[in-house]
Amino acid sequence: MRNFIFLLFSVLLCYSSRAQKMEIPPKTHPDASQWKDLFTPDLKNALYPEGVWTYENGILTASKDEAIWTKQEYASFILDLEFKTDHGTNSGIILHCSDINNWIPNSVEVQIADDFAEEWAKAPASWHCGAIFGHLAPAKSLVKKPGEWNRMTITCKDRMIWVMLNGELITEMNMDLWTDARKNPDGTEIPSWLSKPVASLAAKGHIGFQGKHAHAPIWFRNIKILEIN
Repeated sequence: MRNFIFLLFSVLLCYSSRAQKMEIPPKTHPDASQWKDLFTPDLKNALYPEGVWTYENGILTASKDEAIWTKQEYASFILDLEFKTDHGTNSGIILHCSDINNWIPNSVEVQIADDFAEEWAKAPASWHCGAIFGHLAPAKSLVKKPGEWNRMTITCKDRMIWVMLNGELITEMNMDLWTDARKNPDGTEIPSWLSKPVASLAAKGHIGFQGKHAHAPIWFRNIKILEIN
């Protein structure tokens, strides 16, 4: 028993040390193999409409436009995952959600989209893959063509958000700079349904994944999270 307690303490100490030594934001996609799964294979730690989401053979996907949520709330963390789009996919990773029943104005969304689809290619830049939806465009479009797996690492530290896509940091947001509900700091208009200034939102909440939005599927795998100090 004494040996088991020592081993458990050593594992926890090692995990804590990794969290403390992790560079924020990471300069490359991290080795997340030993991190915690965001969702358990049986999805018992998730909130979602029955029958909509499945997690089979390590792949998470939805049959309808309904989100899936963590039961736990998170503040500062690194979320690492892979996703695959289809033709016309429009999905997203929802952060800091304080109300899952009315999530759109009460959260921040990292956009996932098929930027090769004409509909999304012609949309505002803040609707492109890797954007903070409606608020901040990515530095460049790096999403791969439909059917190919992409790697995304999202880092949230206090009120900062960074998005890395396929090896490059493309988005950096200081939530406190978005003090207006109508216009972004660069003067571009904010969609009317995002009715609260980002600066007024909490930097803690549920993490969610948007489902089969825009009638096109989305797939996720290797979804790992590391909470940071």
